[in-house]
Amino acid sequence: MASYKESGVDVEEGYRAVDKYKEHAKRTAIPGLLTGLGSFNGMFEIPKGLKNPVMVSGTDGVGTKLDVAFQLKKYDTVGIDCVAMSVNDILCSGVQTLFFLDYVACGKLEADVASDLVKGVADGCVMTGCALLGGETAEMPGFYDIGKYDLAGFGVGVGEKDEMITGEKISEGDVLIGLSSTGVHSNGFSLVRKLVSNFNDKFIVDGKDSGKTIGEVLLTPTRIYVKPVMEVLSKYKNAVHGMVHVTGGGFYENIPRMYPKSKDGKQLISVIKKDSWTIPPIFNELIRRGADVNSIYNTFNMGIGFVLAVDASSADGIVSMFNENSSKYHRDDSEDLKAFKIGRVSYAEGKAETQKEKVLFE
Repeated sequence: MASYKESGVDVEEGYRAVDKYKEHAKRTAIPGLLTGLGSFNGMFEIPKGLKNPVMVSGTDGVGTKLDVAFQLKKYDTVGIDCVAMSVNDILCSGVQTLFFLDYVACGKLEADVASDLVKGVADGCVMTGCALLGGETAEMPGFYDIGKYDLAGFGVGVGEKDEMITGEKISEGDVLIGLSSTGVHSNGFSLVRKLVSNFNDKFIVDGKDSGKTIGEVLLTPTRIYVKPVMEVLSKYKNAVHGMVHVTGGGFYENIPRMYPKSKDGKQLISVIKKDSWTIPPIFNELIRRGADVNSIYNTFNMGIGFVLAVDASSADGIVSMFNENSSKYHRDDSEDLKAFKIGRVSYAEGKAETQKEKVLFE
């Protein structure tokens, strides 16, 4: 005779974890939430007043940034990354995420560790203004190494069909506004882990000890852009023609994704002014450790985590609004958001077939 616990699944530890999750989820309750954690499903009321509501979803995980958290035994911030990766994607259509669900998987469940992971998820939901509607914790002995967890999730928002930001209005002469990242965010960590062998190394900036380890700097959570961007959209919605979340693939892969298909043989491209924003020190440190400078803009966000293509006549006002409001979204773990005019939209001279022909630096 064998019990479930003897096979490696501790049901009682699972109950303890869920009780902790419920306390974290309470902080995320918003109007429209109809159920709490523990139900078989989650229910959320569709906002009233929408003529043609469209559901917008996004899903992602934290990736190998989790390995840094495991090595430093700091688990309570990567949940913010988990939320950020999805809600920032949803934001690209001009939509506020309403609810989020997470998925935690491990080889051996430790309720306190899992609770820290979900605490971060709840923190991310609060920063976004969405509800933590539900989730799943899967204990799979023999499948995951003991002490290792995976964390993923998805969000859903609802918007008015006719008000979606699709990129169709982007035109030559639009200004590209870049919003600062908090650092590496949650992409490129396979390369980071190849470059950094000891995450407890002191992080040196301009020859001085920053007071942090490089691991602590790398664990800085991904910035959640939802509230500051939605605030700008409340005033400048018609002037914002397209938006980009700069994730895996950096500038080259992500910025072209917002452009409409070429019309009349003309193809829109981005022209980026390279010295128009401040690059965080962590990227210079990764270059010092061997990151290929020729491909780094195809790997990391390089200090710009979100990009807006806006009407040129409104660009200065939008930049000012972001910068004037940034202190409202202050986080102790990172510098306040800054907005920069980083480039412009132009037409390609001939065909732009490769990613590096679609994003030019000057």
